[in-house]
Amino acid sequence: MAGTSMRIIIWGINYAPEPTGIAPFNTGMAEWLAGRGHDVEMVTTFPYYPVWRKRPGDEGRLYRTDRLAGVTVRRCWHHVPRRVTAMRRIVHEASFLATSLLRLATLRRPDVLVVVSPPLAAGVPAWVMSRLWRRPFVFHVQDLQPDAAVGLGMLRPGQFTRLLYALERLAYRKAAAVSGISDGMLAAFREKSVEQSRRVFFPNWVAEVLPGAAPAPERVAARAAFAARHRIPPGAFLLVYSGNIGMKQGLGVLVEAAAAGTADGPAPCWIVAGDGAGKAELVEAARQAPGSLTFLPLQPDEAFAEMLIAADACVITQQKGSGQFFFPSKLLTALGRAKPVLAVADRGSELARAVEAGGFGLVAEPDDPAGVARAAAAMASAGEARLTEWGRNGLAWVGRFRRSTVLGEFEARLEEIARAARR
Repeated sequence: MAGTSMRIIIWGINYAPEPTGIAPFNTGMAEWLAGRGHDVEMVTTFPYYPVWRKRPGDEGRLYRTDRLAGVTVRRCWHHVPRRVTAMRRIVHEASFLATSLLRLATLRRPDVLVVVSPPLAAGVPAWVMSRLWRRPFVFHVQDLQPDAAVGLGMLRPGQFTRLLYALERLAYRKAAAVSGISDGMLAAFREKSVEQSRRVFFPNWVAEVLPGAAPAPERVAARAAFAARHRIPPGAFLLVYSGNIGMKQGLGVLVEAAAAGTADGPAPCWIVAGDGAGKAELVEAARQAPGSLTFLPLQPDEAFAEMLIAADACVITQQKGSGQFFFPSKLLTALGRAKPVLAVADRGSELARAVEAGGFGLVAEPDDPAGVARAAAAMASAGEARLTEWGRNGLAWVGRFRRSTVLGEFEARLEEIARAARR
């Protein structure tokens, strides 16, 4: 139990039962804090991600209250576009902020409000609510949203972009603390004039007990079952991507790499398991190109575990130019299973630096399909001893991100902020 019980409201657009992205970490934070004896309410949406479609029965619902694992979950209506563009995403986020702000205004004031960004614009109403409640708010950043939008070409520099940066500056200036999931984000906060005393390292986490490498008999059985179910040649080297299929993942390079092939080693079998706004376009591109690439939907927990056990290596991709704005949480899951990693990312990105410093895989540039194909073939021909070494190195590297360590440190920071506000 916690030393001092707090009332905490978490405000974020993603929550369980959404299986991927930010939702599992919002859910884990809320449930862990509730399990520690705090009174936790989550203000969020009806589930929609990563398929960008609400569940049957949720369409048209304005509000609903659920009780999940000790957390009171306040769900609020929001617009979900059929096709995701930069402007439609702005409307999507604005609709959530409007309905959820009204819901926030009806709730009993907390000791501290935790705001999860994106959406970036939540910083302004969070500041308003903190003034009305006379309570502090913490601004937790999962994506550097305006930097990423410009870097990916979704927004062009101009008046609207300047407005986004103004909203960002206000949120960072008014928050009692600004937290980020990577060292690169903390460096960005420093450049954006957030004082060191208010910068908080709050990374995503892995399970308390890491699965590690599966025993050989279990892996052989999982591999055989997975290969038979999805008509994959039994001896193929399996490279698996699992997660959202959107713009920032830059998965088109895998289609090109699978089509390019290489003479440097055996051709691997690529698996892309996921859903998202970009899936239909990616499937169509793969249909028109040669290469061994198989698409699967997001896998339920048991099938996902089997797929990871069967995989020889995991693939993590980032769109060119985006590596300084995102740090993919799926990396932690792969390393927790002691899987080697093929990172398709800019050489200067945090992902690439982590792979090279941790010694748990190879890095290829996101605009070089032939280079990706060569790296995949190099992994396929590396041999069992090298693959085991990569997996062991990754398991050691990821150990610092265990759930109790990460969330315990964040809880302590929330208690410190709440005490200061009471004084």
